[in-house]
Amino acid sequence: MKKIKVLVVDDSAFMRKLIVEFLTEDSRLEVVGSARNGQDAISKIQSLRPDVVTLDVEMPIMNGLEALEKIMKDCPTPVVMLSSTTKEGAENTFIAMQNGAFDFIAKPSGAISLDLYKVKQEIIDKVVAASRANVHKLQKNAGEIQRNLSGCKKYSKIESEVSVVSSYAVTDRGYRSKKIVLIGTSTGGPRALQTVLTNLPQSINAPILVVQHMPPGFTKSLAERLDSLCHIHVKEAEDGELIQKGTAYIAPGGFHLKVRKIGTDLAIILEQSEPRNGHRPSVDVMFESVANELIDFTKITVIMTGMGSDGANGLIELKRKGQVKAIAESQETSIVFGMPKAAIATHLIDTVENVENIAKTIVKYCES
Repeated sequence: MKKIKVLVVDDSAFMRKLIVEFLTEDSRLEVVGSARNGQDAISKIQSLRPDVVTLDVEMPIMNGLEALEKIMKDCPTPVVMLSSTTKEGAENTFIAMQNGAFDFIAKPSGAISLDLYKVKQEIIDKVVAASRANVHKLQKNAGEIQRNLSGCKKYSKIESEVSVVSSYAVTDRGYRSKKIVLIGTSTGGPRALQTVLTNLPQSINAPILVVQHMPPGFTKSLAERLDSLCHIHVKEAEDGELIQKGTAYIAPGGFHLKVRKIGTDLAIILEQSEPRNGHRPSVDVMFESVANELIDFTKITVIMTGMGSDGANGLIELKRKGQVKAIAESQETSIVFGMPKAAIATHLIDTVENVENIAKTIVKYCES
């Protein structure tokens, strides 16, 4: 079997050595070279033609963001970013994702992580997954997101706050619309979430719960970034808060997101029980909680791009216990067609949509 050729880019000789050692332990991978900065990386990509690049964000001469932009423009190659968990690191990570990076890995501690072994398997898994990605799709998505950003209009905070003063789903007619939107996604998810959430109207008559596989320290920055772009309100979920319509709640990294009825209201419960299939937050855990707690609600579920099968078992439980309209992202627009494919394989998906059509379908199901 042909080996996956990898270029490792980091300004730290120690980090380069460590990452190279991790990757060469896997028989599927071959490290064809390393580079100490973005400028060096671009030169070596052109000569070595790697299948995947691991790229540090913070480097001298040419940093990872500058290098990524040139890579995607001049020599498109799937890129896995290595990022620090600082607020600035998280923000730079989302810029990288917008600019075409396949995915990112959070360094456990600082720029030079002596404990990088903690994410060794994640590095290997994401490099292998990146090698299967359609780099032209990554390139195309990056261009589309940049164009969409210029057209995004954020409603004023005053308007938004007025719309959510009442409890979670009270309509103007004074009755509760018992509908809730549940979104699960992983690799490629930040781009997909931006496409979907920016196209939901402020008037949507349901709350939205989101599980995006992401480590602690990144989900708050993701929520703030999306909130600045969307008509709806987007925030990182907080334990015990009451759920409001027209608001999207993103599960914090490291916590499962569940719901609980409190009288006529719904509250978010965050907890740290064992990861499910390696994930915390887990889409399955969120789906199962809603299935058990909100039997009388109509659930609109969305499973988008991501590795693995998280969400498929939860979807089975949701369909078994109540009324559900289920949407899966199409293979055509998924960066990784793992989670949507697993959901489709349950034969419980009502519609398969390209990512740009998902918001319209959510609204249709919310209004029906």
